[in-house]
Amino acid sequence: MLEVKNLNAGYGHVQILRNISFSVDDGEVIAVLGSNGAGKTTTVRAVTGMLKPKSGSVMLNGQELCGKSSRAILDAGIIQVPEGRQLFTEMTVYENLELGAFSDAAKTKLADSLNFCYSYFPKLKERSEQAAGTLSGGEQQMVAVARALIGLPKVLILDEPSLGLAPNIVDEILTVAHDMAVNQGVSIILVEQDVNKALKTANRGYVIENGHVVLTGTSRELQNNEHVKRAYLGI
Repeated sequence: MLEVKNLNAGYGHVQILRNISFSVDDGEVIAVLGSNGAGKTTTVRAVTGMLKPKSGSVMLNGQELCGKSSRAILDAGIIQVPEGRQLFTEMTVYENLELGAFSDAAKTKLADSLNFCYSYFPKLKERSEQAAGTLSGGEQQMVAVARALIGLPKVLILDEPSLGLAPNIVDEILTVAHDMAVNQGVSIILVEQDVNKALKTANRGYVIENGHVVLTGTSRELQNNEHVKRAYLGI
């Protein structure tokens, strides 16, 4: 279980996050929701160690990770699929996937993990020797997700997976995330501006506005919340 408590972070003298708290259980999908600039990306950066928090706690199965290096947090099992995919476009699909096996355990299980990912994304097997930069945006997102899965995550963070993709591709990615939670016990943090799709996938959600968590609840509770309806669902 991942538990984030009273996380404060920012850039220089500008504070972005103010006492952000949330949790995700093993095998649960949570949605971290908010508009552009609300603090979602800063939250991800603080949890993954890309940004050093000013204060707060990030606990994974009893291990304090707040303030540790990105590599230490990665080794603990928190793996992110970054916004914009960030592939090595000149390298092949296979070479990009191979980079996901950064730990000894992941290296040992690489062959099995590849077959597992190919079962979800058969196109990647067909194009394993193709340069990643020649793939469509949706296919590149599949590579990014598969690369993260090969790292054997305990917590998988999907940062804006719907960005610039066709709805059917987004649905495919979110189905994989749901299956990983239900069948593999992976904790999923879904960071999204598309509130409707996120709440259809997640068990619970947190709404961030101006660096604060302003709402939390089950997906159904948030879907029925009048503020969420007006501000995010256009109802």
